[in-house]
Amino acid sequence: MTWAPIGSKMLSSAAYYANQCILYLRFRGTGDVHRYFELPAADYQSFLNAESNGRFFRSHLRDQFRRERMGKLRAA
Repeated sequence: MTWAPIGSKMLSSAAYYANQCILYLRFRGTGDVHRYFELPAADYQSFLNAESNGRFFRSHLRDQFRRERMGKLRAA
């Protein structure tokens, strides 16, 4: 898994699997990773390009997609 650093107070990094439409987000405060299912690639690009990744996450991703908390995963 390749993680992209995120310049956010809330999020530290993200990884996306386009063929499965799954977004992985690592939260800065806890280090926990959550994965979000059925996320279109266009939404991932919008997230990456957002002026504020945390604000975009809160308003467009957090409660819009099924998610699973995975705990702490080691970044590769």
